[in-house]
Amino acid sequence: MVLFGEKAILLQLIIVASILLVSRLAAWKIEPKLEAQIRAIESPNHRLLRVLVVLLRRLDWAIFVILSGVALLLIQRFAWPGSDYVVLTALLLALAWLVIALLSQTIRSRLLGRMVSVLVWVYVALVLLGAVDEAALLLDAVGFSIGNFRLSLLLIIKVVVLLGALLWAAISVGNFVDTRLQQTEELTPSLRVLLGKVVKIVLIVTATLVGLSGLGLDLTLFTVFSGAIGVGLGFGLQKVVSNFISGIIILMDRSIKPGDTISLGETFGWIRELRARFVSVVTRDGREYLIPNEDFITHEVINWSFSDELVRLDVNFGVSYDADPHEVSALAVAAAAGCRRVHSGKRPVCWLTGFGDSSLDFVLRFWITDPREGLTNIRGVVLLALWDTFKEHGVHIPYPHREVIMKTPVMISPDDTAGD
Repeated sequence: MVLFGEKAILLQLIIVASILLVSRLAAWKIEPKLEAQIRAIESPNHRLLRVLVVLLRRLDWAIFVILSGVALLLIQRFAWPGSDYVVLTALLLALAWLVIALLSQTIRSRLLGRMVSVLVWVYVALVLLGAVDEAALLLDAVGFSIGNFRLSLLLIIKVVVLLGALLWAAISVGNFVDTRLQQTEELTPSLRVLLGKVVKIVLIVTATLVGLSGLGLDLTLFTVFSGAIGVGLGFGLQKVVSNFISGIIILMDRSIKPGDTISLGETFGWIRELRARFVSVVTRDGREYLIPNEDFITHEVINWSFSDELVRLDVNFGVSYDADPHEVSALAVAAAAGCRRVHSGKRPVCWLTGFGDSSLDFVLRFWITDPREGLTNIRGVVLLALWDTFKEHGVHIPYPHREVIMKTPVMISPDDTAGD
């Protein structure tokens, strides 16, 4: 009987190896044709296309599952001597690997997805082979004890797996809630960001505590290291904590919010996003500055759109003394009012500010409501409008000139006039 059983197992191993070889050859032939057809599909559902691509990359295992199922049915149909344990186990292991590989695509990180796939498949394989207890004893034997606490490889794996799953779930739920909050029009942008961050922090802390408690770890053990960790955090993470607290203050007092146009030092741009440690500011040239939150608390910040987006700009210019200042003021106001971005609700004004050395000096003041679109460009547009208007009406913009008075006559030698 023993010999007969060994022959049956050997026969099933040959069957499994043959099916594996046929599956690889079939996938090698079919995969290029299916890939061309999948690439030709135009569907807005990118997730479905991604699943199809993943399934295509594992086409050999899909074919192996199908052929193994057929072989298993034939073995059971014709009641071959011996057990079908080998073929059934190979079928279940291949099917588990295929399903786990597809489910792991929900994880964005490719490396993390592969690690999760391998770990889950190893556990499923141990369950199918009935070797879970033996593997647990082997992993638990690798470790050491600290008083009444034993740190083993098995405990580390449990902590990593359970905490990883709980933290992944907490972050996913937090992102979902944050997305919903960002779509709520009843809340201000700053309050949306603050509530989203609070929800994420609460979920992550809760998941960590639940995971450690679920593993039977006594949380009072960590109080031994709390003093040293607190001192280390106080010195090493001083700036990080300062930026985090500054970020909370910014969100609570709503001094800045996403979409605001701000000036901080030499940086002028609009706020794209508020983070726990920094604020993302995008400038007109496309650069994105990650400015620490602390700078917005300790430095002077110009928020061009804090109360409203109405901003006044000044343009200085000068004209010749031959021009009528009353006419110049009227022409400047009309030129500025005709520019596209100049706010029509507040009429521009033009004032004579002084009698210069070679010109009458004026200042033209106008308002805009879109500082995010830039300040220098609208000033340039207004200056060009002034140039065109003054040229059309004969108003001259003088060049700087200097008058040189010679106190002694200039002596000209006969040689200098010889060629005249």
